[in-house]
Formats: sequence, structure tokens, C-alpha cells
Amino acid sequence: MNLIENIREGLQSIAGNRLRTILTSLIIAIGITSLVGILTAIDGIQSSVASSFAGLGANTFSIVAREDAFRRGGRVEKKDEPIKYQDAVQFKERFPYGATITVSTVAVGAAQAKFGSKKTNPNVELIGGDAAYIPVKGFTIQQGRNFTDNDLQYALNVAIIGSEIANVLFEKKLNPVNQVIRVAGKQFKIIGVLAKKGGLTGGGEDRVVLIPLDNARTFAGSQRQTFNITASVPTVTDQDEVIGEARGVMRQIRQDRLGQRDSFDVERADDLARQTDEITGYLRMGGFGIGFITLLGASIALLNIMLVSVTERTREIGIRKSLGATPKRIREQFLIEAIVICILGGVGGIILGLGVGNIIASVVSGGTGTFIVPWLWMLVGIVVCVTVGLFAGIYPAVRASKLDPIEALRYE
Repeated sequence: MNLIENIREGLQSIAGNRLRTILTSLIIAIGITSLVGILTAIDGIQSSVASSFAGLGANTFSIVAREDAFRRGGRVEKKDEPIKYQDAVQFKERFPYGATITVSTVAVGAAQAKFGSKKTNPNVELIGGDAAYIPVKGFTIQQGRNFTDNDLQYALNVAIIGSEIANVLFEKKLNPVNQVIRVAGKQFKIIGVLAKKGGLTGGGEDRVVLIPLDNARTFAGSQRQTFNITASVPTVTDQDEVIGEARGVMRQIRQDRLGQRDSFDVERADDLARQTDEITGYLRMGGFGIGFITLLGASIALLNIMLVSVTERTREIGIRKSLGATPKRIREQFLIEAIVICILGGVGGIILGLGVGNIIASVVSGGTGTFIVPWLWMLVGIVVCVTVGLFAGIYPAVRASKLDPIEALRYE
């Protein structure tokens, strides 16, 4: 009996026990699905996040005021003063490098938009900005136009709305442009609709209403308002130098004393990307661990089934040995059966894992992610299947090869 005949016999034995083969393969498929599915979902989420950050540009950073007090040296320090409108204007005038700078503020953090009898949930963010806000923040206009100098100079009641607000209020039946909506007690004429952006925040960037900056300042009333500064410097390769210059300019404007900590925060787009990569790295390790534990349980189940198979086929093993089959050929046959079962389950698990992983990534990223085919994890899945097959098949194969042919033939 040569190797080819042994493989044929192994496949025939698998085909002769279809129900057991299917159930055993399902055990392996579930383990591979958990492994490939989790890792595919993580890769899909990471791809979506990378695309979101890519829209901001490599040399984009923001200057914002710290919102929370923090503990330092055993005592709680007061939170920083808000960034005033005059601070933001001065920074925009004094910062070099020919940067594109936008100044913005959150007028209302949780507002409700209304159009006729239609209204959104009270989770709309009313933001005041200028004409540079949309390109610097990575938005694109799907319908209508951006702010003009006339809109900004006279603080006209015009607005650019996110795609989710447009869908809720107008349900794709009306053209939102030139319609009038009410937000936070004021009426605004829609001049533009932003393209869908999505993201890990559950689509929060699609629930914004952008109005002229000076118009947003009127919402502050007696409360102090803080402004955010976002700069994009696409022609400079050394971002550390740019941010160092920005920090120096802002310290002068804010009159921070020498040796005093900054009274503001500088947030870099690439810092957020690196933090995301680090987090997804930990998630990937955790996902691999969960998948490995699941596969370990599947391999133990396969080992048990193969041991049962050896017991059931004791007489068959005795006949094969009496006809001249060597212990090596007996071992090969049982190992081939275990590996083939694992590969069948692995292929099914990879297909299921691809589907499940991409569905999870699409839901988390708000439908903006692309379909991910993780060739590396698919290869790892196949290698793991073969390894599991060897692990689960080697002991039953050795046990079968050591059976005495005389005793095996007597087995009932």
C-alpha cells in the first residue's frame, strides 16, 4: 500500500462517515471563524480609522483648551482658561509656514434640528466655523456650496448640514439646499450638504450643522466660549518643527510664563493614528488568544472523535495489518483523515470568518469601511488547521499502528 492508495483510503473513510465528518468539521470551522473573524474585523476597523485620519492630512494639528482639571504633584490644578476668539485670530495672523488655518467653536453640543413636522434626535452638534473648516477637517460637500465671504462677514443665518441630518429631515424626497430648518431656536437656510463621513464615533461627524463663526458666537450669551484652532501645513515635512513653532506662538499669545506648562493642548493627527494602531495591536493579540483557545477546544473534540474512530475500526486495522500494511501506513491514514477534516472545517471557517469580520467592521465604522481580505490571517488559519489535525491525529494514529493484528481481528 503506497502513499497515494493510503490517501485514497483515508478519503473514502471520510466519505463513508459523512455525518461525523460534517459535525467534526463544524467544530473546527467555529474555531477558525472566531480566529479569522475577530482578526478580520480588527483589520477592517483599523482600515476605516486610517482612511478617516488620511482625510485630515499628514501635517494637520489642532490647538484646544484642556477641559478637565488634572492632578499634579499631589494637588489638583485648575483647568486652563478657554481659548478666546481674539487668541485664535491672533494665532491665525502670526503663524508662519503659509498654513491653512480654521477657527471653530461648538455653539451647542446636543441640539435638535427641525423641518416642518420632522425632527432629529437631540444629538446634533451645532458648530461655528469658517470657509477653511470643511477642507481642513477632511469633509467634502455633496450638494450646494461652502461659505462665502459675505456669509461670514455678515453672520448670515445659513448652514451646511451633515448627511444623516439631511436623510432624517428630508428622507431623500426633497432637495435640502435652500430649505429652512430650525436648530437651537434659530432658523437657518441650508446652503450645502456634507458627504457621508462616518467613523468610529457612530457617525457623529454626519450629525453636524455648520454655521458662520460669528453667528455661533451669539449662542454663548453670558457663558465663556472656547475656540479650537486647526492648522494644515501640507508643504512642510518636519511636523515636529511646525508644532514647536505653533506652541511658541500660542504661548506668546496666551502669555504663558517661562517654565510654566502650556495653557493649551496640541493634538496631532498622526498621534491619534499611532494610538489607534497601538490599541488595535492589543486587540489583535487578544483576538488571536481567544481564537487559539477556541481551536484548542476544537482539537480536543477532534482527538476524542479520532479515538472513537480507532476503536470502531479495530477489525479493519487488523485486516489491513494481516494484508501487509505497516504501522507507518496505518499512522499515515489516520493522520491524513484528521488533517483533511481540519482543512475542510478550516476552509468553511475562513469563509464564515471573512463574512462575520467584515460585517462587524462595517457596523462599527458606520458602513464606511471597505471589504477586507486578510490573506495573512487566512494563511495562518490554514496552517493552524493542519497543526490541529496533526495534534489531534497523531496519538490515535500511533495507537492504531500499535494494535496487534491477531487481537484486532478478534475484536467485536
